[in-house]
Amino acid sequence: MPRTKNLNQATTTPTTSPSGTISQPSTFTDGGPLPKLLVFDLDYTLWPFWVDTHVSPPLKASSDGLTVSDAYGDSYGFYPDVTSILDAAKAKGIPIAAASRTHTPDLARQMLRLLRLPCSPAADSSPLPASPSTSAITSDTPTTTTTPANSPPPLPPSKHSSPTTSSTTSSPSPKALSTFAHLEIYPGSKMTHFARLHAATGIPYAEMLFFDDESRNREVEKLGVVMCLVRDGVTRAEVDRGVRSWRARTGRDGG
Repeated sequence: MPRTKNLNQATTTPTTSPSGTISQPSTFTDGGPLPKLLVFDLDYTLWPFWVDTHVSPPLKASSDGLTVSDAYGDSYGFYPDVTSILDAAKAKGIPIAAASRTHTPDLARQMLRLLRLPCSPAADSSPLPASPSTSAITSDTPTTTTTPANSPPPLPPSKHSSPTTSSTTSSPSPKALSTFAHLEIYPGSKMTHFARLHAATGIPYAEMLFFDDESRNREVEKLGVVMCLVRDGVTRAEVDRGVRSWRARTGRDGG
């Protein structure tokens, strides 16, 4: 959407670090229980901007896919820990979902389609496996619900799932979009987002851990979801804090 240039906007664009350069959350390897679904807000959780306020189309990805520039020439990317966190969740077999109440869902999806999650330098220099275990989403079609402009989509008729790795042969870095098994991106209360995630996955609310930067979205805890409030983007430490909170609140912290 058109917007006036924000002179106070940070001039340094954060970019996500390659997978493996940041240690995975310690709670992923301590032998304790883990949620069955990780859900992330987008704005100021996975990336440091409001996509419906700060970003003006058309968008263009950088050559490495780590940033996307808009009509004003401003660049946008993920927080540094995002790739390592998402890759660690995939390695543990935990599906990932996005729950955003942005008023520009199509723009948010385009951002996810253009941004890439960089592999580690070692992975970049290694040959591709002879027999990959999964195939990628080769189209840019979102994997769950449709996105209306101002109202939530209809309930999905059946369980949805999608591969979480990329088969792109021209680049070892997958599109961020391919990492998400479920997308709930539209305006309105996140009670609706989680009702639809529950309907789509069959996963109990108590098995969901949600990361969001807005305290008003704690309302989803009425459903049984555990929410971790983040203030400056999701980090490895925030994920550990969230998992420990989830264990404590669901009675699985060993206490």
